[in-house]
Amino acid sequence: MKKMFNYYSDKYLASWIIKFLDLIVVFVGFVLASLLRFNFEVAGMSLSKLLEQSLITCAVYLVIFSLSKTSDLVMRHTSFTDIHGIFKAVVFSLAILIGMDVFLYEGMDYTGVFLIPKSILIIQALLVMLGISGYRLAAKSIYATFLNSSSALKSNVLIVGADVSSLMTKSTLLNSSKHSIRVIGHVDNHPKLQGKKLDGSPVFQLDNVINSSFLKEKGIDEIIISDATLGPAQKRAVIDSALQYNIKVREVPPHEKWVNGELTENQIKPVRIEDLLGRSEIKLDSINIQNELQGKTVLVTGGAGSIGSEIVRQALFFKPKKVIALDQGETPCYELGNTLKKLPEDIAAKCEIVIADITHFRRMQQIFSKYKPDLVFHAAAYKHVPLMENNASEAVETNVFGTKNIADLALRYKVQKFVMVSTDKAINPTNVMGASKRVAEIYVQALNSQQNSTHYIVTRFGNVLGSNGSVIPLFQKQIEKGGPITITHKDITRYFMTISEACNLVLEAGSIGNGGEIFVFDMGESVKILDLAKKMIQLSGLQEGKDIDIEFVGLRPGEKLYEELLAVEENTLSTHHPKIMRAQIQPVVSDEVKVLMDRLHEKVLHGDDEGVVGGLKQLVPEYISKNSVYSRLDKKSSQAYA
Repeated sequence: MKKMFNYYSDKYLASWIIKFLDLIVVFVGFVLASLLRFNFEVAGMSLSKLLEQSLITCAVYLVIFSLSKTSDLVMRHTSFTDIHGIFKAVVFSLAILIGMDVFLYEGMDYTGVFLIPKSILIIQALLVMLGISGYRLAAKSIYATFLNSSSALKSNVLIVGADVSSLMTKSTLLNSSKHSIRVIGHVDNHPKLQGKKLDGSPVFQLDNVINSSFLKEKGIDEIIISDATLGPAQKRAVIDSALQYNIKVREVPPHEKWVNGELTENQIKPVRIEDLLGRSEIKLDSINIQNELQGKTVLVTGGAGSIGSEIVRQALFFKPKKVIALDQGETPCYELGNTLKKLPEDIAAKCEIVIADITHFRRMQQIFSKYKPDLVFHAAAYKHVPLMENNASEAVETNVFGTKNIADLALRYKVQKFVMVSTDKAINPTNVMGASKRVAEIYVQALNSQQNSTHYIVTRFGNVLGSNGSVIPLFQKQIEKGGPITITHKDITRYFMTISEACNLVLEAGSIGNGGEIFVFDMGESVKILDLAKKMIQLSGLQEGKDIDIEFVGLRPGEKLYEELLAVEENTLSTHHPKIMRAQIQPVVSDEVKVLMDRLHEKVLHGDDEGVVGGLKQLVPEYISKNSVYSRLDKKSSQAYA
């Protein structure tokens, strides 16, 4: 039997056979409807008339079924969409037959064989609908039964969710030929569903599942998260509970992402590490942001990067006059253009991509003169710590003097607001990258204190999930290659935030800022990178030490164990947004900043990396190099590099 099933599992019924079976149902349905109509009194019925009328209905149904292509399907995978298509075809056939009745009887006073009682037609339609749907679903069920019985090994699956989407998920899993599964039950916290059964499977309470040894007792092999309303905290709890017992976790995409309203098993993907780090969705003051952006020209530097491109995308939905995405990278700009094509045409048309380098002052001046931006979001910067440690002059040229170019032009062309995207590495910096960003902050603050026409605002946040060069894509590539996963230190921690969340807060901070502020974002709890790596290994279905190893390679140049959100001398003030704080900072002496910046620029022009770092240390006294060739400079007087 098993061999026969395996042989026929790759065979499919031809469309003409399915069509023939449908016509048998139509014929039998008419006969049964006639018998019901006449209370099974066969003696009073004309068999020849019965045959002729049944053939008439078969002809109508055949035409409609052919036009609607109800037989062009794989019966073992019959879906709700297929049943809905059958229903529409049956209703349309019934409408035509009743229409013929009305036309012949009332219009032509006809009483011959083509006149069929409406009650028979209605009963027949009901029987046809039940019959065709029934035999197709029965075939599907029989196939699923044989599929499961043909494999000795079955995976015990628990579905998180007890709604229509969850039922469709169950159907998709049971009908897949890839795996043999047993659905142990559904999980939901709705009190009215407790103790009930959903499509034959019991419904368990979510809290009981994640707070007990339930998963182990039931022998769960896999959890499928199908509930789109499940909050981030609940999702993390489910995933964490599953990882305790090395249970695989996959997630069903939102219904709008299903292909033609149908879910396939290929769409059910493993959960991502981001799901364990993400937080509750941010509630934006959309009205305030729209008032800030509507009808205005917005310039986004670094507009094709991870942060910049998301700012561009989000800004486009707040009805700006135009968004200028400025970036020096040809390939990222090309990719941004392709991404924008997926947006509604009227929205995408408001974005213009410009390739330019922020360190080229004349080119920037041309752009400001041409577009005359009202708002500037400055996200262009070098951010890779070890690379910048080895290329100090280039880091400062872009991060400091590129920022200076944009900030100066914002003032000259009367930009309303200049919002700088900074980093938590600017706080008590231990590397060139962080120090260069802190100097950029200082210059922007100094510029704000000198005038009142342009409002300069700084935003600080930590690592962004999924951004170019971040740790998660790196770990993922290492896992795909079989390891090892490389970590600099067992105790290293970092703050994480999603790209969308970071850009939401940048836009919000820009709308509430009045100039001179440094806004610090609530980054939540810091994450131990070692724990992050271990969870990524588990989510990949692997075991640390058995399938893949973790290696500690030592801190990189300029890297520190812990990032900070505030300097020692800084405190925070709350804002109207719970995730945005305002840092209380020491006032900046503008004249002193200008002198030191001029000296620093001379060092940059000469490519004097050591002199550049010495200049940074003058501007940022708290800058103490770590794991760096520049650590020796901290033992000397910074005056030596003046």
